[in-house]
Amino acid sequence: MRRANLLVGAALVGLVLVIAAVSLVWTPHDPIRVDPAHVLVPPLQGGFLLGTDGFGIDVLSRLMVSARFCVLVGIIAVGIAALVGVPLGMVAGQRGGWVSELIMRATDVWYAFPALLLAILLAAAVGASTVTAMVAIGVATVPAFARVARAGTVQVMAQDYVLAARAAGTPPIRVAARHVLPNIAPTIGVQASVSFGIAILAEAALSYLGLSTRPPTPTWGRMLRDAQTYLFSNPELAVWPGLAIAVAVLGCNLLGDGLRDLLDPRLKEVR
Repeated sequence: MRRANLLVGAALVGLVLVIAAVSLVWTPHDPIRVDPAHVLVPPLQGGFLLGTDGFGIDVLSRLMVSARFCVLVGIIAVGIAALVGVPLGMVAGQRGGWVSELIMRATDVWYAFPALLLAILLAAAVGASTVTAMVAIGVATVPAFARVARAGTVQVMAQDYVLAARAAGTPPIRVAARHVLPNIAPTIGVQASVSFGIAILAEAALSYLGLSTRPPTPTWGRMLRDAQTYLFSNPELAVWPGLAIAVAVLGCNLLGDGLRDLLDPRLKEVR
């Protein structure tokens, strides 16, 4: 039971990744081709498994292609956050004193600028795009990685073998690379999994507001916005992208919880 979250989360995330990979080489129909002759076809009719939307576009094909862009945004956003936040947290944990206070107070201010606000600012400056969403989500997630990395670094720096390495004159950067980073990597992995789900949810919100990937490229958030018009006549058009977002985010959260339970010795069951 302790690994149930890990298995279910890995299965859900794997499903999303497989769908995204398959969409690179195959979709049931053209995901951007407008077909006025097949508008609002119900599911399982006319050769459309999930039906068509108000433009006659196959819903399943749009869902598959949307998964690709959600995964891309999640990977790049989490990568940006980790590449910036982890080194900042490690420096704060290693140096301590005023350096740590300065970095942590800066992350407190950083928290005041959510992804939505950053996306609006970037969209106003350079225009809405996939890159805008990735950068906005990544920058907004940096403080979370910085805090997690600092907390883990402080614990590792108090260990005897690290104190011995420092006493022997090992440079700080070598201590960080050989002792700190390998020990905090599992914690960073858990944070990355959770942040990946948050990034997918944030991308959907930005797409819904028109601040992410531009049309005609489909995204789950834009599919939800387009479905508003048919919410009472064809509610399934909103169900499919909403379900896709829920599955992806739930999978990432369960995977993160499962990894934490597996890797954190303090949470292991007492036998």
